[in-house]
Amino acid sequence: MTKSDEFQLAGPTPNPWFATLPRYEPGRPLEEVARELGVDGIDEIVKLASNENALGPSPKAVAAMQAVAGRMHLYPDGDAFYLREALAQKLDIPATHILPGNGSNELIELLGHVFLDQDSEIVMSQYAFVIYKLVALLFNARTITVPASGFGHDLEAMRAAITPRTKLVFIANPNNPTGTQVDAGALDRFVADIPEHVCVVLDEAYVDLLLPGQQPASVSYVRAGRPVCILRTFSKGYGLAGLRVGYAIGQPEFLHWLNRARQPFNVNYMAQTAAIAALADDAHLAASRQMVRSGLAQLTAGLEKLGMAYVPSVANFLLVKVGAGREVFAALQQQQVIVRPLDGYGLPEYVRVTVGRAEENVKFLKALAAVMAERRDLEPA
Repeated sequence: MTKSDEFQLAGPTPNPWFATLPRYEPGRPLEEVARELGVDGIDEIVKLASNENALGPSPKAVAAMQAVAGRMHLYPDGDAFYLREALAQKLDIPATHILPGNGSNELIELLGHVFLDQDSEIVMSQYAFVIYKLVALLFNARTITVPASGFGHDLEAMRAAITPRTKLVFIANPNNPTGTQVDAGALDRFVADIPEHVCVVLDEAYVDLLLPGQQPASVSYVRAGRPVCILRTFSKGYGLAGLRVGYAIGQPEFLHWLNRARQPFNVNYMAQTAAIAALADDAHLAASRQMVRSGLAQLTAGLEKLGMAYVPSVANFLLVKVGAGREVFAALQQQQVIVRPLDGYGLPEYVRVTVGRAEENVKFLKALAAVMAERRDLEPA
């Protein structure tokens, strides 16, 4: 009898679909890799696996957190009033159209709580953020996966895949893990043609890292009353991934139901304080955007010099074709560089590498060159 069997006998039986529910594989933590490699400390290890902001958190956010650290015995504002007001001013949209969450991941799960069950389905692109499918599985809903077009979204095919059972259509823009961006005109036509029973979920986790002229005009859909829900986060552009704070933008009537499903105090005091301060840190956001642009140029030039194929990206990461992705991931880890294997996304020949600081990018390129050279030497003649 296994421990799993003992657990099932000792308590209630889990929902049957949980037996095959896959787990999300995050980027490996620095401390975990250091222990595995027998390294004292983490300073020599470069983590380019989780698309974190290599510049670190907004300095204004850090100062704000330090200022309120002595108040952590108090519960936060459950409605995040001041954060919603700050976002409303930034986005030029009423605060009633904004709902903060414990990272945008919580908001995806709230969408599942409200709209998904065994009789419903979602539509998503082939190489899009795997959490969409995992949340659908959590609620026993069906996922319709539409083949990608050039590693991006085929919006015409996604529109054709919608059925009367479809509740949510997920569009990651820019897309994770491929770094592609949806054509603005194609997105306009897609949103205009959506049936009344469907909501388009525009996951814009990386939008803050785009230059203003590159950013989709998605908030205009909300202003026009379109059936969309925009998801954004403070994790990427503002460097607050460890605090878990994101927000949804949508019609008040739509957000009302997500608000009914969320837990009280879901966005903690420290996160609300830091997010408000980060919104005013234009200098840090501009520096983050510049780091991404220069880092992408550095990485693509290095990959081309190595003769490595990659998918052009507008976000702070690159999809790199290396052959056996998980083997290369493991070999790079031995070189103290952490990247992300993508066999879980149906891309076993690729790894995803986050744009780091210039010296981190150099270490990755050197490690990759060494690993690929060793692999070529091991190939049979």
